[in-house]
Amino acid sequence: MNKLEIMIVDDSALIIKKLGAMLEQMGHEVVKTCKSGMEAVDTFRYLKEKGLPLPDLVTMDITMPEMDGIAATRRILGLAPDTLIIMVTSHGQEQMVIEAIEAGAKGYVLKPFKIEKLKASIDQVMSRYKKN
Repeated sequence: MNKLEIMIVDDSALIIKKLGAMLEQMGHEVVKTCKSGMEAVDTFRYLKEKGLPLPDLVTMDITMPEMDGIAATRRILGLAPDTLIIMVTSHGQEQMVIEAIEAGAKGYVLKPFKIEKLKASIDQVMSRYKKN
């Protein structure tokens, strides 16, 4: 798979660090991290307004303060409909995953995640949705 530019959205610094390390180990580049859904939406709005490249993929936590990942997914897709978003969620949040998919997320990975599961989820989303 080609190297992807990825934005991580999570309110946990530990998850951002762990996820970032795994993504880089897979050969991808983390181009931006955001600590809330609102920050992610603001970042997309800024990139669009400036005509700057958008990330190839976004990993989005569901449960965050200020704006949850489901609302952020809806808002980001309103700004950039082709954005590929994978939800990162804890076990026991199946209903929220369904809501996130209905909001436009293309996949999900469960915490605590392993690199193999993360890679499989990214590969599946990229092969199914990436426009060349």
